[in-house]
Amino acid sequence: MKPILKLYRGYANEQELIVMGHVFKPTTKEDYNFLKKNFKNATSIIKMFQIGTQPNADVYLHLNGKKIHTKTLDDGYFKFCIPLVDDSKYGWIDYKISIFYNDEEIVESASFIKPNVGNLGFISDIDDTFLISHTGNPLKKLYILLFKNVYDRRVYQDVVAHYQQLSTAGRSDKTEQNAFFYVSSSEWNLYRFITKFAEINQLPRAVLLLKDIKTSLTNLFFTGRGNHNHKFEKIKHILEFYPNLIYTLLGDDSQQDPYLYENICKIFPLNVKAVYIRQTRNSKVEKVVILLKNLETLNVKTCYFKDSSQAIAHSKSIGLIS
Repeated sequence: MKPILKLYRGYANEQELIVMGHVFKPTTKEDYNFLKKNFKNATSIIKMFQIGTQPNADVYLHLNGKKIHTKTLDDGYFKFCIPLVDDSKYGWIDYKISIFYNDEEIVESASFIKPNVGNLGFISDIDDTFLISHTGNPLKKLYILLFKNVYDRRVYQDVVAHYQQLSTAGRSDKTEQNAFFYVSSSEWNLYRFITKFAEINQLPRAVLLLKDIKTSLTNLFFTGRGNHNHKFEKIKHILEFYPNLIYTLLGDDSQQDPYLYENICKIFPLNVKAVYIRQTRNSKVEKVVILLKNLETLNVKTCYFKDSSQAIAHSKSIGLIS
């Protein structure tokens, strides 16, 4: 058995590259199987939360002919923050990471985005923003996670059309994409599930920023819940990393998105163009209605919507998409 190296999509600006991943201890457990159904799918999901991480493992980034060395943190996570010098490439760019085990080199590839010159960025929540998850009903959410495989899960009607239009908004060359981030309280355990789901449903290719990995089955029952401060910090980091972009924030009213987004708008008064909040309950939440009206006084366009067709119409009305 060999240790397992998992890479995640990274991102870069003109000065810095950030890429990350995990190193896991050798295991006989199979990786998540996208095709399994019902109890077999549940077994696959459970195994994703029964993994052992490798602390202090040697990790090497291969970049521009150089080999850069670091070690994993206590939870097996590694992150390279590397200065970029005179790198003229844009768009999605491949990178390689390697580890060694018994003198054998294990190499994996992933990609990072360095946005083409543009002025728009998009940050979206996942659960109940585009992926129907029933976050407001924890038992139902857990049942769906366990017994519905990635092909059986559903997006909201018209959400894909909205996101696809946002991904190329403001660009004459529609092959170029704006920077898109999915920031969620789901854990890194679910990374492959989320990226596969996005690919199946033709959602924009995005950088994912998720919650610290969990290695206990107990944590499965609380996935996506608990403190959401990490989401605020990650969104704040994105705006600081790309300070010249104008952002649209997309979330829902099932948890803390409206309140996190309000704080972001207050801290970055020139950087947020619009906030979209999906209504997941039978009626609108009065506190959210008041909050969004307050954001309008900061010159932030807001849309509290039930159906994505309403969000599309709003995006057209404010000139975000054509």
